[in-house]
Amino acid sequence: MKVLVATEKPFAKVAVDGIRSEIEAAGYELALLEKYTEKSQLLDAVKDADALIIRSDIIDEEVLNAAGQLKIVVRAGAGYDNVSLEAATAHHVCVMNTPGQNSNAVAELAFGFMVMAVRNFYDGKSGTELKGKKLGIHAYGNVGRNVARIAKGFGMDIYAYDAYCPKEAMEADGVKPVDSPEVLYSTCDIVSLHIPATAETKNSINYDLVNLMPKNGLLVNTARKEVINEADLLRLMNDRADLKYITDIMPVHHDEFADHFPGRYFSTPKKMGAQTAEANINAGIAAARQIVGFLKDGCEKYRVNKK
Repeated sequence: MKVLVATEKPFAKVAVDGIRSEIEAAGYELALLEKYTEKSQLLDAVKDADALIIRSDIIDEEVLNAAGQLKIVVRAGAGYDNVSLEAATAHHVCVMNTPGQNSNAVAELAFGFMVMAVRNFYDGKSGTELKGKKLGIHAYGNVGRNVARIAKGFGMDIYAYDAYCPKEAMEADGVKPVDSPEVLYSTCDIVSLHIPATAETKNSINYDLVNLMPKNGLLVNTARKEVINEADLLRLMNDRADLKYITDIMPVHHDEFADHFPGRYFSTPKKMGAQTAEANINAGIAAARQIVGFLKDGCEKYRVNKK
């Protein structure tokens, strides 16, 4: 069995060493395709691969057509919208993610954003503190739980909305559940977004919803850019000079945000939530273990596509 690690943005060496150890201990061969620049390189490399570990690499119909032996793809990370699930299912390929491995890294970045924003981007002027602020967590999954844990240390008043998470689970963490996004946004000084990009959530963060936020509201996005209705947010920030927006996913209209709202907007040049040594190692080794579990025992615990 051959396991291919295909990463345009490579894992750290220590992560690759850990992946190799897991794969070779199971009796499988490990192959690396790192820093590739052409899709043709990926198409060639997957021809004889039985399993594939990726990061943000695109796995579409063309790649799956080229991968005649492929049985499983594991996305080292929580999001998996870079993999065509429908095409994978049609090719009888199992797709998994590695939930939770990057969660603390993303949560810490969210707080780095919050501190930077309330301190006016470190421009030398007096800012405010996070202590005592009402924090709204939009989606209470692995990242949301880590955000809540860190927020306690800052002394924040924590609220959360998640249609799929039992209120009792939030309350057990000292978090106040609310019944709708509208209540969350109208209540909280800061909202931290952790929703996935789905048909239901795309463009759902719109003018009417964000406009519910109190004066000097801050929206922090470490989730997906597709959930933001950019035209609405541009219009709202023009209408309300008190709002700030910080994102880890550069908007399509980045230049407009940057030009029109200096001191109220910031975007990382590329998605950096999972860009820590620890997350890199954790997600890579988790992906390797999941592949071994699938190939040896048929374990599909983290499968995200249909059979």
